[in-house]
Amino acid sequence: MKFAIFGNCFQAKKSLHAENLFTILRQHGAEIYVDWEFYEFLTNDLNFTPKVSGLIGNDDFKADMVISIGGDGTFLKAASRVGRKNIPILGINTGRLGFLADISPEEMGATFDEIHKGQYKIEDRSVLELVSTLNEIKGYPFALNEIAILKRDSSSMISIHTSINGAYLNTYQADGLVISTPTGSTAYSLSVGGPIIVPHSNTIAITPVAPHSLNIRPIVIRDDWKLTLDVESRSHNFLVAIDGRSESCSEDCQLTIRKADYTTKVVKRYNHVFFDTLRTKMMWGIDNRSK
Repeated sequence: MKFAIFGNCFQAKKSLHAENLFTILRQHGAEIYVDWEFYEFLTNDLNFTPKVSGLIGNDDFKADMVISIGGDGTFLKAASRVGRKNIPILGINTGRLGFLADISPEEMGATFDEIHKGQYKIEDRSVLELVSTLNEIKGYPFALNEIAILKRDSSSMISIHTSINGAYLNTYQADGLVISTPTGSTAYSLSVGGPIIVPHSNTIAITPVAPHSLNIRPIVIRDDWKLTLDVESRSHNFLVAIDGRSESCSEDCQLTIRKADYTTKVVKRYNHVFFDTLRTKMMWGIDNRSK
C-alpha cells in the first residue's frame, strides 16, 4: 500500500512513536511518502531520517491511505490537505484527548496488521462549506469539525442575525456562534455547552458562545439546510474560525454555511465503537471523589 504521512511538528518527546510507525510500515513493505515539513522536523529536530519513497510538498499527491500522527489538530490539517480526494485517513493519537485520532501508539502494530489484511472500515464524515458574499475567505473554506463566528475585540459582543433556508431563526447577541458537524460536536462546540451528536446523524449543531441571554440554548438542525449569517460589530469586523484557522471579515459580508458536496473518509478498526470511545475520553462512570 501507498501511505502519505502528516505529523505534528511540535512533539519532540513523542519521537519514538514516529520511529515505530516507520518501522511497522517498512515491515509491511509499504510505499511511504511524507509531508516535507514533518520530514524536516524528523531529520533536523529529532535527528531521525526515515527511508521514504518521496516527499509531499503541496496538495497534489496520491495515496491509498493518509496517516495523521499527532492529535486531532494534526488530523484536521491532514483532512484539509486531502480535501475531496477520497483518500481515507487514519489518526494515530500522540496528543491528549483524541476523538479523530483515536489509535493509540500501543495499537499501531495490531492496527497495521489488520490494514494489511484489509480488515478495517471506513466512515464517511460530513463537512461544512463556508461561502461569503464579498469573497473575503481566502483560505480553505471547508470544515470537518466546525465553523465559528467570533468577536474580534475583547470588550463587546457581536450580533449574529441567523436564518435557516431563508426563515429567520434568531439574533444571537454573544461572543460568537459555533456551527458544528457531528464530528465536531466533541470539540469546540462541546466546550461552549453544545450537545454531543452521534456520527452519521445527518445534523448540524448551532451553539452560542457566552450569549447575552440565558434563554438562548443550542439547537440541532438537519445538515441539508442552509444557514445565512449577518453579523453586526462595534469594530465593524469579526473573526471566522474554520477548524481553528482564523480569518477576519467585515460586517458587510454575509456568510452562508451549508453541507459540502464531499465527505472526509476516516479509517476505523472493526472493534471501534463510538460509545466506547466517548465513555473513555469523557471519563464517564469514573468517580474522582476521595474515598
